Amino acid sequence: MPIGARSLKYMLGWLIAGSRGGPMRAKIIEVLKETPQNANQLATLFDADYKTIRHHIDILDKNKIITSMGDGYATTYFLSSEMEENYAVFEDIRKRMWKK
Repeated sequence: MPIGARSLKYMLGWLIAGSRGGPMRAKIIEVLKETPQNANQLATLFDADYKTIRHHIDILDKNKIITSMGDGYATTYFLSSEMEENYAVFEDIRKRMWKK
């Protein structure tokens, strides 16, 4: 496993399986894998509070799991290139998380 994938594995383990907001962050990652979305679209899709979605987006962005284009309410989010390249790492963590 390359060093980048290894550090990503540990970070995703903490962000997804090791924290209370992990399930919502996992859902956001899964949706953004399929199609870029803005925060309002994600909040509507998950029937969640906009501020809650923004919080999770900020965490994912800060940790370079997602990236954005645009600004303000028109900001669209999508997976970072590193996350795209190592999506199997996320899938492995997600599968183990839901087995429990």
